[in-house]
Amino acid sequence: MTPRAATVVRPAGPGAPSRPVASAQAGHRTPTVLSPSRTEVLDYLAPAVRRTVERLSSDLWRRVEEIRLRRGRPLSLVTASGDLWLTPEGCPAADPGQAQVVSAEDTSRTLSLVCQGSVYALEEQLRHGFVTIAGGHRVGLAGRALVEEGHVRTITQVAGLNFRLSREVRGAALPVLPLVAGQGRRPRSVLVVSPPGCGKTTFLRDLVRLMSDGVPELGCPGYRVGLVDERSEVAACHEGVPQRDVGLRTDVLDSCPKAQGILLLLRAMSPEVIAVDEIGRPEDAAALHEAACAGAAVAATAHATSLEELSQRPMLRGLVSAGLFEVFVVLSRRLGPGTVEAVVEGGRPAEGGWAGGGWPTRGG
Repeated sequence: MTPRAATVVRPAGPGAPSRPVASAQAGHRTPTVLSPSRTEVLDYLAPAVRRTVERLSSDLWRRVEEIRLRRGRPLSLVTASGDLWLTPEGCPAADPGQAQVVSAEDTSRTLSLVCQGSVYALEEQLRHGFVTIAGGHRVGLAGRALVEEGHVRTITQVAGLNFRLSREVRGAALPVLPLVAGQGRRPRSVLVVSPPGCGKTTFLRDLVRLMSDGVPELGCPGYRVGLVDERSEVAACHEGVPQRDVGLRTDVLDSCPKAQGILLLLRAMSPEVIAVDEIGRPEDAAALHEAACAGAAVAATAHATSLEELSQRPMLRGLVSAGLFEVFVVLSRRLGPGTVEAVVEGGRPAEGGWAGGGWPTRGG
């Protein structure tokens, strides 16, 4: 499925309903999906699971979004078209009874590989329920939560792991670039909104790349971008060097809490744009206000199914009502990952109509 030009919705005046006024046709190209290398994931899987994943056909591997291990239950994949059970031969099975059963050894060995033999060294990540591995892939964990004073300290007795595969989709953000950084004007602040698994991080990565490299034909000269990559999912840094393409002018602060990282980059790297993934805490809001007061534009993402739901979250409602964001992008999976439901321009968000299909689910 190929994204079409995004519908822009701009408030027509005080108290007036928003209406579509333009299409972001400039620079429209078909996005290119770069599938992750299988070797980025295989080294973290227990031997029995690794052998099965090695046997997947290339066509099936390109469609995989998640690899699910649940102790005592069938090994499965998540694709854009639904869940698939896997046989030991790496083939989809209609009957879960024919699928490979994940053993206790499979989950414990996989957890050890993900944590590189030291669960305690990754206790901070485990507290949040996931670990990010090389390549920017997120491994979610399910088990028993160890709670102290009302807060999750860590997760023990892990019996379920979910490998969410990270992909680069080059051109995913191109249709909205003229609204954010085109025509030679200063960059504008943008918030990308969607439920989990709809492509927020992928969209943000591409937007950062485009704003950093510049697209001269769209009047985007390229800007200094400071990226706070708290979970190492956007740039996927290894020894401080991004493994994903986030642009020539992008400085990455890896594995740093967003609020602290924003202030550090402002003081040290003089960014024209600050980029952060999944804002939601009060300290994030305070740091973003600081960035705006310092003259930097903000490119951020947040969890919400719609702009209406966004406005019901107190912290995000405060940022919106303060006018920090000038462009809003709403994503879903309605037509596949990255479906652009609306692009909203203006000081206050308002729902728009359908804007474009998802990016292709197959890529090189």
